[in-house]
Amino acid sequence: MSAIAPGLVLLAYLCGSISSAILVCRLAGLPDPRDSGSGNPGATNVLRIGGKGAAVAVLIFDVLKGMLPVWGAWALGLTPFWLGLVAIAACVGHIWPVFFHFRGGKGVATAFGAIAPSGSISPG
Repeated sequence: MSAIAPGLVLLAYLCGSISSAILVCRLAGLPDPRDSGSGNPGATNVLRIGGKGAAVAVLIFDVLKGMLPVWGAWALGLTPFWLGLVAIAACVGHIWPVFFHFRGGKGVATAFGAIAPSGSISPG
């Protein structure tokens, strides 16, 4: 096991914990998505309360925060087991974000981002 692997799992969780829906809404002067619309801090709810531009920004950021940790771990030569843990950690961070009192989104876009690189990553 690489000594860096557990650190990358933690880093993926912390990346996942950055709630783009809350941050985009704050930057755009929109209401907190946890208190408006459906109450879910995700792209669909941001679409309801803030429009297409804000929702697209949230969607892109949510996909990237799942994708980038996995690609980074792959580039550093982690085994498929650790790549899977990195992907799961990013999703868990999105669903239960430490920075936002463990009230996160559903994790669909982040999960998509986490598994998207698997088509371009060959084993071994």
